[in-house]
Amino acid sequence: MYYSEKILEEVRAGNDIVDVISGYVRLQKKGGRYWGLCPFHNEKSPSFSVNGDMQVYHCFGCGAGGNVYTFVMNYENYTFPEAVRMLAQRAGVALPQEEDSPEARSRDNRRARLLEVNKAAAKFFYYQLRSPHGEIGYRYLKKRELSDETMHKFGLGFAGKNGAHLVQYLREKGFEDDLIQEAGLAAHSEKYGLNSQFWNRVMYPIQDINNRVIGFGGRVMGEGEPKYLNSPETPVFDKRRNLYGLNYARKARSGNIILCEGYMDVISMHQAGFTQAVASLGTAFTPEQAALLKRYTETVLLAYDSDGAGVKAALRAIGILRDAGLTGKIINMQPYKDPDEFMKSLGKESFEERIRQAENSFFFEVRILQGQFDMDDPEEKTRFHREIAKKLCEFSEEVERDNYLQAVAEKYYIGIENLRRLVVRYAAGTGAAKPLERPKSGIRRRDPEENAKRSQRLLITWLCAQPVLYGRIRKYISPEDFTVELYRRVAERLFPELEAGRVNPAGIISMFEDGEEQKEAAELFSALLPELDTAQEKEKAFHEILLSVKRNSYQYHLSQMGAEVSALSRAIEGKKALEELAGTHISLD
Repeated sequence: MYYSEKILEEVRAGNDIVDVISGYVRLQKKGGRYWGLCPFHNEKSPSFSVNGDMQVYHCFGCGAGGNVYTFVMNYENYTFPEAVRMLAQRAGVALPQEEDSPEARSRDNRRARLLEVNKAAAKFFYYQLRSPHGEIGYRYLKKRELSDETMHKFGLGFAGKNGAHLVQYLREKGFEDDLIQEAGLAAHSEKYGLNSQFWNRVMYPIQDINNRVIGFGGRVMGEGEPKYLNSPETPVFDKRRNLYGLNYARKARSGNIILCEGYMDVISMHQAGFTQAVASLGTAFTPEQAALLKRYTETVLLAYDSDGAGVKAALRAIGILRDAGLTGKIINMQPYKDPDEFMKSLGKESFEERIRQAENSFFFEVRILQGQFDMDDPEEKTRFHREIAKKLCEFSEEVERDNYLQAVAEKYYIGIENLRRLVVRYAAGTGAAKPLERPKSGIRRRDPEENAKRSQRLLITWLCAQPVLYGRIRKYISPEDFTVELYRRVAERLFPELEAGRVNPAGIISMFEDGEEQKEAAELFSALLPELDTAQEKEKAFHEILLSVKRNSYQYHLSQMGAEVSALSRAIEGKKALEELAGTHISLD
């Protein structure tokens, strides 16, 4: 759905960013900003800043940033249209009717109907569990020590002993047979007609992160097969891109997410207070699920079954987490099979201790690897050490590789230099683990490009904080002086606003559709200005920032003279302005 800039601005203006974010984060005012603990990463000291004047937020820890739309999209995992609709409702702004193509409207309407029929089915299962027909399912869940409150929270239900009852119920609610089939709730056969495959099962509604029912898992009562039956893939249910319990876990703010194998593991964990638990949906853990987790955490704790299959699944998941840039650790379930058994036997405090003792994923891999060799046989032991060296080559960063090399050498009593030589030999043979290139002097010099970017960021922040300054420097500065393309685009929009005396940083951020670009734009309006005592010191700092921007601009256009005809005139103009600016006093009063 396309919304005009006028409508988007009306909705944004009706939702003060401080008020909106205060509904999610506890904020305290310090100076001209509000500060709190970032909701997008785990931290102990507040680095999350909300600027009410500019209507932007920025985290100096993880870099998250944007306007009120960006926040709602990132926190609630909404699409942009969903965020607009949510904020419009909050502000009481009437949105125009959709003008999408007939095909797009039909597709959206179909998805909405699929969600509706899933919701209706969830209600049917829910009430069946609490009726005489669901007594067997209710007794099963009680035997698993689930409270009524927990059953209610997860919407647990029961599919009766006749799959036709669900179909009949949904038909009575006005849902067409083809919709019921497309939702994966029933299938047609010559013998039974349209009949649900879900019968004689405890039902687990699967919700997306926005609490919408997208599918179901069913656990058979008795000895039937299959033991667990999940909904098929549908337009609203993609097993690879969803996780059971994530709609609750994403709000836990525990600093980690616990990844389990089954629905009951997740439910038992939540009942015990570990509301950060999730599980994959009847399939092996996928890269898409890892990318989903990365939105909410940096650390994933694996609470997989302690049997052979669980260990194999954990080893596979470790590689997927590592590829996604996530830290993986393994919780030791022994002597119990899974988190559900562990929790019932030892309880919450013992599990908290196991979390604190969670094993580094690399050491877990090495420990499992060790079990494949006879450590009393010198030849087998040597092969084990070679395998360790090969695994160490997987670390591309030299510092990280060296830290693990030392730790492994100490843990397994291997001569550190011998192990290092093995690693170097394998690295040379495979081209892996290239050493870092260091300056010969050993001194790390400041990056001129980063210094230039920092000056440009500070200048934009300063001009937004004190718009009156633009009138005093506009003869010296132009959007072309910003050598980073995104900064230049911001300046092209900002400078006319400064000229007109109506600066709208939050509106500027909305120019960008890409989330990373929005974060970078938000950073431009959130840079921390130098904390100086006297007016003279502030004037000097501002003058130096302005000079730095002009100097970098002059050098940039000078370097482009061979590629652009216009670069010559810009370089000449830039040099003249730079010389004039160097001897000019600019008052901040």
